Amino acid sequence: MTPLKLLVTGSRGRMGQTVIACAAEDPAVSVAAGIDLGDSLPEALALCDAVIDFTLPTFTDELVAACVADSKALVMGTTGHSDAQLEAIRAASETIPVVHAPNYSVGVNTLFWLTRRTAEILGEGFDLEVVEMHHRHKKDAPSGTARRLAEILADATGVSYDTDTRHGRLGDVGARTAKEIGVHALRGGDVVGDHTVIYAADGERVELTHKASSRQTFANGAIRAAKWVRDQGLTSGLFDMQDVLGLR
Repeated sequence: MTPLKLLVTGSRGRMGQTVIACAAEDPAVSVAAGIDLGDSLPEALALCDAVIDFTLPTFTDELVAACVADSKALVMGTTGHSDAQLEAIRAASETIPVVHAPNYSVGVNTLFWLTRRTAEILGEGFDLEVVEMHHRHKKDAPSGTARRLAEILADATGVSYDTDTRHGRLGDVGARTAKEIGVHALRGGDVVGDHTVIYAADGERVELTHKASSRQTFANGAIRAAKWVRDQGLTSGLFDMQDVLGLR
């Protein structure tokens, strides 16, 4: 089979460089082009079959529109989008295949599955908290992964992410409510990504933790997603890594 030709955005950044290095080790793909600030997106798109994007939300509108115009599959790991941008990504998926995930690690996607299943097994009576830590350069908080974990908990317990999550606590905030889901973001050093889900009840506590020590896990997951789109023969649709891994 002819190698899948990839366009890597943010090619001079840390994640872009990692994707390029991992692709070089995978005979099923090749990096046809890489772009960063100042490079031509249309010229690069003409060379590729699929795009892998780990950049910033400020680039998303342009990238999504260009992928739709050129009918290119899009694998997006960028986080921190506005509601309007998320709707634009959903609309684009009616025309092109889009894999949009907050985290491409196989381990983290297993954590997503375990988070839901654990909440279902434990039932009521457990207080739910999510704690994440990333490197000092990360700009958005909470991380997309932490948000997804909180969304899963909210859905599994019948509460609302928008109204029942509490992002940090400061001052006299009163006693914790039974419905609230705490979300806490730590930043420092060169931490690639740590996430812990805590289920705390009287007399016992359950903790699920994933720690990433290398960006390669995210890069390889994104490459796997791009190959999955090709192998499934998809021409449109919105997917995430739960679909790619068969965990849906």
